[in-house]
Amino acid sequence: MDQVDFLELYAGAAPATGVTTWLVDVLRAAIAGGSLPAGARLPATRVLAAELGLSRGVVVEAYQRLTDEGLLSGRAGAGTVVIAPASAPAPKESRPRDTSGMWLPLPPSAGVELDLSPGVPDLSAFPRAAWLRAERIVLAGASNADLGYGDPRGSPRLRGELAGWLARTRGVRASADDLIVTGGVAQALALLSQSLRARGVSAVAVEDPGSRGTREELAHWGLQTVPIPVDDQGIRVDDLDAAGLQTVLLTPAHQFPTGVVLSPARRRALLDRPALQDGSGLIIEDDYDAEHRYDRAPVAALQGSGPELVAYAGSVSKSLAPGMRLGWLIAPRRLHAELVTAKHASDLGNPALPQLVFAHLLAGGDYERHLRTVRRRQRARRDALLRGLAEHLPSARVEGVAAGLHLLITLPGAGDDTELARRIERTGVRVHPLSWHRLLDGPPGLVIGYAALPPDRLLEAARRIGRALGRREHRAR
Repeated sequence: MDQVDFLELYAGAAPATGVTTWLVDVLRAAIAGGSLPAGARLPATRVLAAELGLSRGVVVEAYQRLTDEGLLSGRAGAGTVVIAPASAPAPKESRPRDTSGMWLPLPPSAGVELDLSPGVPDLSAFPRAAWLRAERIVLAGASNADLGYGDPRGSPRLRGELAGWLARTRGVRASADDLIVTGGVAQALALLSQSLRARGVSAVAVEDPGSRGTREELAHWGLQTVPIPVDDQGIRVDDLDAAGLQTVLLTPAHQFPTGVVLSPARRRALLDRPALQDGSGLIIEDDYDAEHRYDRAPVAALQGSGPELVAYAGSVSKSLAPGMRLGWLIAPRRLHAELVTAKHASDLGNPALPQLVFAHLLAGGDYERHLRTVRRRQRARRDALLRGLAEHLPSARVEGVAAGLHLLITLPGAGDDTELARRIERTGVRVHPLSWHRLLDGPPGLVIGYAALPPDRLLEAARRIGRALGRREHRAR
């Protein structure tokens, strides 16, 4: 085959062991270097296996790994085609995103091969076929009115499906009329910030450590963020009371970035605060990765215990793709009308077609099936990263592994975690230092996302992290 000749692949070139990884690396390098450009068709698995003297299973597995990375696409009758270039060095102005979708100011780097920034989902898992089928069905049945401006709260069909799904999976108590469809959690925070400012609120308590992007979002809308420490039971309510703040933003089901679950006692203490009971305070609940639970039953949303005390926000950014810009906000009824007015003024409503398609996926069970598939993939990726860290960094303490798309590691005597992250980046791996997500002093650590890379690449990343930390520890001794 031309591609085989061009890549100078030949029978006997494969190593005695690690054949699949070798083939994956060769093909990935060819895609990154342009030898296999987007649109190029790869040989059939049987043909390439015969050319290289390998079993067909090796080639099938190699193609599947690259498909999982979003580099290849295989369709019946169309063969296997290159659909995207492999990861290239980031341009100097590019910066990865935080969990809220806000840009983070990272130093430029021309050598990042394995980006383990937290908050990046598995974009290769987007259910393209199911979405396309649903889109065709929706378009065939949509009325002219469905494609008009419509209700600024969002499609009634989607709001109805979401209300049922959130009640069933997250314990949320809301009707379709209570929901506002938003352009992700970022827009939900923008709407809430405007409402709070109009009511005279100037400061909001936030978890520390916590999402840097969320702090930046609130600051953009004129709200001061006051850090409240998080411990192994979640936010410290006594410190919150001492700060005298009536409004707080939380990630109670899987705290970012520590992975801590807000304890039952802290949940009760939060909901019993006088400022909430008299209506002057508010809890903002960011349920940012609720769908990703592996080793424990999901923790119900805080909103279900106090619908008139909590503004609940979620999105499909971690389950489908952040580029969908599709989320939801459920706020206490006293805020609902002004939030709808602000939503209408900001954009006249979200795009109609994605809402109708998502409603169809929810109604037919396709979204649930997609989530089950994604959970299996992410569990395998998490387990691979944990195995790699256990082998190459046995001294690390790993936290937050039961859920989500990232984990936190801390190391005794690690020192400056920003310098540590730079050292790791020089090996081609990007992670976040925990200090980027802190305002208060605290122990150093590394926040590591695992959703965007397949298991073999995560094992390689763990090896490089161990190598970087091993050099540091050797010098310290």
